[in-house]
Amino acid sequence: MQDDICTAARFYATRAGENTARLLRHRMQAFWPRTGNDRILGLGYTQPFLPLWAQPDGTPCISARMNTPVTREAPATAPEGVRDCVVAEDRLPFPDLSFDRVLLVHALEITDRPDALIRSVWKVMKDHGRLLLVVPNRAGWWAHSDGTPFGQGEPFSARQIARRLSQALLCAERHDGALFMPPPGAGYRRAGTLAENAGHMLLPQLGGVFVIEAVKDVYSGVPAATAPALIRAPRRIYEPG
Repeated sequence: MQDDICTAARFYATRAGENTARLLRHRMQAFWPRTGNDRILGLGYTQPFLPLWAQPDGTPCISARMNTPVTREAPATAPEGVRDCVVAEDRLPFPDLSFDRVLLVHALEITDRPDALIRSVWKVMKDHGRLLLVVPNRAGWWAHSDGTPFGQGEPFSARQIARRLSQALLCAERHDGALFMPPPGAGYRRAGTLAENAGHMLLPQLGGVFVIEAVKDVYSGVPAATAPALIRAPRRIYEPG
């Protein structure tokens, strides 16, 4: 592994990483305040966030770390109620239609095959499933900071994300921004909270990351029914004999 790569595991073990995770959890919970007994898959690097929805009754809540230098490393133990594994993003080891909700963090910008990744997600989501996607904003500070996992890989614009989702038969229903404070100040808890509140009110499009909720566009892949052709009988012309 290259020494200059900031792995997600090492970042979230720092004070700045802990505060960053706290701010993102707050934003995620606004999208999904309750999940009931839904089966949840976290893909990329999602261990700091899945405890929001892990259930003590053993309902599946799976952290699937992608097999990349940024996301492969992990703490010695997974959070309580969360099962952990490492996967290849284009060959997810889960049956089709397995999960009610899928969370993607440190995933789409890291992979070399973003379209294959989103298509794999589409396959394992139930038809009524929901996707929550967190990606670095190309115009934000965090995408250009090598000292965080959000500065690794390829960031996106809002238009690029919308296009990729549409091509994968997913429809974005809600979107928001998060991480409005520059990365060097991420370790300051109070300042981060103030910046987050101000950013949402004043410049929501300039967050360090986009947070997008999408659902399956199941009807886009179904061809429209064609109307039957109406064939008229040839008109007979009366000719006097």
